[in-house]
Amino acid sequence: MKKWIKAARLRTLPLSVSGILVGSAAAYQQYHTQENYYFIVVLCLLTTLFFQVLSNYANDYGDAVKGTDNENRVGPKRAVQSGEITASQMKNAIIITSLLSLLSSLSVIYLSFGSENFLQAILYFILAIACVGAAIKYTVGNSAYGYKGLGDLFVFIFFGLVSTLGTYYLFGHTMSLIIIFPAITIGLLSMAVLNMNNMRDIENDTAVGKNTLVVKMGFQKAKNYHFFLLLNATIFLNIFAIYTFSHWYQYIYIVAFIPLLKNLGIVTKTTNPRLLDPELKRLSLSTFFLSLLISIALILNALIYENNLPWSRFFSNWS
Repeated sequence: MKKWIKAARLRTLPLSVSGILVGSAAAYQQYHTQENYYFIVVLCLLTTLFFQVLSNYANDYGDAVKGTDNENRVGPKRAVQSGEITASQMKNAIIITSLLSLLSSLSVIYLSFGSENFLQAILYFILAIACVGAAIKYTVGNSAYGYKGLGDLFVFIFFGLVSTLGTYYLFGHTMSLIIIFPAITIGLLSMAVLNMNNMRDIENDTAVGKNTLVVKMGFQKAKNYHFFLLLNATIFLNIFAIYTFSHWYQYIYIVAFIPLLKNLGIVTKTTNPRLLDPELKRLSLSTFFLSLLISIALILNALIYENNLPWSRFFSNWS
């Protein structure tokens, strides 16, 4: 069991649930009184974790059989690469995790849409199948999109837009256009995590023919691209905050920009790509921390002012 937990790469899981947290929190004020609100939140979190573990298993398998994971790889050794898990065992794990992902998806789809909204349920199930396909095809197969520089696009779509907007829609079956701003923010920050991963691996990826976007643009341009991602993530989130927040304490999310600025400084100064490995975990956790603070701000606003809780006067006096 220990080797499978290690292969699941637990440090990647917080980033995967960021969009779920924000999408659920954005829907809280309108829909938290619904009987199934919390069940949908839990099932969304569980489904996303299954998708992420599936992606990690598939990535482990795909890079190993292609020879991308070798003795020159930077970072922790992968399970198939090190021989802890055979390629055949990992392939079976991918199949099992895919089925668990789809089963969890079906559960949340049925809970949200029931049997009355058949067409919407079918569309969401197709989306779930697309998520499974995207998780696997990143590195597996001859047409793996991660080897063609398309990983960033898929990360933006599934970690940002699908995760945040898709979750929000499950509660009320309606969409608020303003939610697209935090969805874009999380998508851009998730792209930044992938970009840093690819910057770290640029030397080995170039040698084995893994044509990530970083390999195509080069290390220096990848640094500029990283700055572009973090800058625009900040802009989109602040647009959302200005439009949505009306009280000082809701802007506490700004403290999460401190590690992001530090990350940007380290990336700017780094000349050896291998030294970026520690920053991967920090950037991933910073994105999760940011999404958590945004979610808390959204929920607090609803709790304090709609339910007139005892401390509402305190916050009102300081707003």
